[in-house]
Amino acid sequence: MRSLALALIVVAAGCAAPRPAPCPCAPPRTAAEPVYYLAWSFEALPGWREARLAPSLRAFLAGCPRAGDALADACALAAGVAPGDEAAARAFFESAFTPYAIIGEGGDTGLVTGYYEPLLRGSRTKSDAYPYPVYGVPEDLLVVDLAAVNPELRHLRLRGRLEGRRVVPYWSRAEIEAAGTLRAPVIAWVADALELFFLQIQGSGQIVLESGERLRVGYADQNGHPYRSLGRYLVERGELPLEQVSMQTIKEWAAANPDKVGEALDYNASYVFFRELPIEDARGPLGALGVPLVPQYSLAVDRRFVPLGAPVYLQSTLPVSEAPLERLMAAHDTGGAIRGAVRADFFWGTGAEAGAMAGRMRQQGRLWLLWPRGAPPPG
Repeated sequence: MRSLALALIVVAAGCAAPRPAPCPCAPPRTAAEPVYYLAWSFEALPGWREARLAPSLRAFLAGCPRAGDALADACALAAGVAPGDEAAARAFFESAFTPYAIIGEGGDTGLVTGYYEPLLRGSRTKSDAYPYPVYGVPEDLLVVDLAAVNPELRHLRLRGRLEGRRVVPYWSRAEIEAAGTLRAPVIAWVADALELFFLQIQGSGQIVLESGERLRVGYADQNGHPYRSLGRYLVERGELPLEQVSMQTIKEWAAANPDKVGEALDYNASYVFFRELPIEDARGPLGALGVPLVPQYSLAVDRRFVPLGAPVYLQSTLPVSEAPLERLMAAHDTGGAIRGAVRADFFWGTGAEAGAMAGRMRQQGRLWLLWPRGAPPPG
């Protein structure tokens, strides 16, 4: 789910990073960057001896139902570890895996951002208080899968609509907003256009109805237009200095400049459509792996370099801080902005507090892939 993250909102350009599903609107790269997996030792992992590993084991197990065959034996062993047993969890990881430092074209250090599941106020019916629609997939949205024509294009899907006998680009965000109606189901109506925009960037979220009932929505599709960063737009127009751009400062700018918000949002032609998801328990939104994300233990990665389901050790710092963030995570998600071998997006959880942490997170970090002992690293 993603995986597209708040870093994308701030300065990065790319596809609208829907979470929980990976964004399909950006064409695949012709070649991946060079990547090296350097065998490491657990003793040399920064903070490893102090790390709490029982929660990491639960996160790893959460991805096992969808993990690849390479992780099957490790998943079977992990299932036999008693929940909450720190010593047993440590023994499992150290006996079942070898850590590999991930080294990309920029070295062993890369960008670590954060994302979250937003909460919005909403209603099942339109009103003056709730005027903004959360659309499902439009009836006239065409998806062209080119894999049948060329297997090398299996990750490329084109979006469009019919105009007579021609397939033309689907409506942009500005066109959708100007029309006011779309041939699409409306899942709910929400109170705030900017919050809806952030919901589209995150790709999943919850809507709290007036009755107190909650709906969970997740990424279903996208209009095919490339994502353009709102943060970059505001910086280029002198509305905000680059060093101050965050989700919080964008919201403050919007509150102070309500007459400019519509034009700013329309700069990003990308538009995300949703589907309603079960909210039967307290589990998180689904990630690209197809399992619920675990707050503060699920990581979005570039799946070309890190197989989904694998444990990944992260060394970074807390948002806007030098305090260490050293934790064994699980690769559960992807995102359109998560491109590169040493690139990660940290899932903070649900709600305003998680959003505040995610919105400020733009740290440098290092990654170690834990891969089954005795097996060659992927790729």
